[in-house]
Amino acid sequence: MELQGNPISGDAIHNKISQCRSDLSTQIIGQERLLERLLIALLSDGHLIVEGAPGLAKTTAIKALANSIDAEFQRIQFTPDLLPSDLTGTEIYRPQTSEFVFQNGPLFHNILLADEINRAPAKVQSALLEAMGERQITVGHTTYPLPELFMVMATQNPIEHEGTYPLPEAQLDRFLMHVTIDYPDVESEKRILELVRNQSLKVKPASTQSLSQADLLQARQQVLATHLAPQLEEYIVQFVAATRNPGRYSAELARFLSIGASPRATLALDRGVRAKAWLNGRDFVLPEDIQDLIPDVLRHRLILSFEAEAQGQTADSVVQHLLELVPVP
Repeated sequence: MELQGNPISGDAIHNKISQCRSDLSTQIIGQERLLERLLIALLSDGHLIVEGAPGLAKTTAIKALANSIDAEFQRIQFTPDLLPSDLTGTEIYRPQTSEFVFQNGPLFHNILLADEINRAPAKVQSALLEAMGERQITVGHTTYPLPELFMVMATQNPIEHEGTYPLPEAQLDRFLMHVTIDYPDVESEKRILELVRNQSLKVKPASTQSLSQADLLQARQQVLATHLAPQLEEYIVQFVAATRNPGRYSAELARFLSIGASPRATLALDRGVRAKAWLNGRDFVLPEDIQDLIPDVLRHRLILSFEAEAQGQTADSVVQHLLELVPVP
C-alpha cells in the first residue's frame, strides 16, 4: 500500500514537544511507553487511565508531564469518603451579601490527576462523566464550562481490590486509552537508583522547557492534519466492527465476547494513531501505528462472556486473536 506524506522537518511546535518528551524520559526511567501514551492522549484531546502495581511511577509520570505544561494542575487522592462536590465545587453562602456564590472545584483545572480512581464510590466517579464527555459540569440549575485544555489522567492499582469500586463501563468508555505498565528492567532500575540518589543529594536536573497551552492547541491542529490513508481508515472501522461480530472471523471468539467496542473506540483510534505518527515525526500513519495502539484503546471497552473468564481469557488475549485474524491492508 502506497502511503502519502512526508516526514515532519523543522516544525517549531513539534521540536518543542519532542524536547519535552526527551526531558521527561530523563525523569521517568524505564517507562517510555507510558510517556508516549500520555503525550498521545494530550495531543488527541482525550483522557487516560493508567493501571499498574504500586511504585511504578504512575503518579510521578503524570505529575512530571503536568509540570512541563504551562497550565493549572490539580491532584485528587480518591478515597471512599469523597463526595461529588469535592470534585465539582459547591455553593457557599456569603453573609456580607446574603447570596450564595459558587466555589470552583478541582475539575476546573486544566490537568486533573485522579489518583486511585477506583477507591471512590460510584457517585463520585459519575461526577466525572459530564466533565469528561461534555467539558462542562452542572450544579443545581447552572451549567459551568470547563477550560478548553482539560484532561483527566487517572491511576488504578490492580492488586488491592478490598474497598475499591470498579468503574462502570459507561465511564471507562470515556477514556481514550487504558494503559497497563509493568516493572522496569534491571538496567533501568539501576538508573532509577542513581536518579533518586541525585535527587536526595539535591542535584538539580536540567530544566524542562515549558509548553504553553497555545503550543498544545496548535499541535492538536497539526495532528488532525496528519494523513490517514483510506485503506487504513477502513482497517480501523473493520477491526472495531470485528469486536461486535467476531463470528465472522472465529467461532471461538464469538463465544468469548459478549459486547464489543462502541463507536468511541473508532474515534479514539483515529485520533490516537494520528497523534502517534505526528509525535514520531511523520505526517502520515503506518499500519504499525494502528496495531500498536489497538490494545490500549480496546482493553477497557470489551465485555467478555462467562465462558471466556472461565477459560482464563482476557481482553488483551481476545484483542491479540483479532490482530492475527483481521487482515491488514
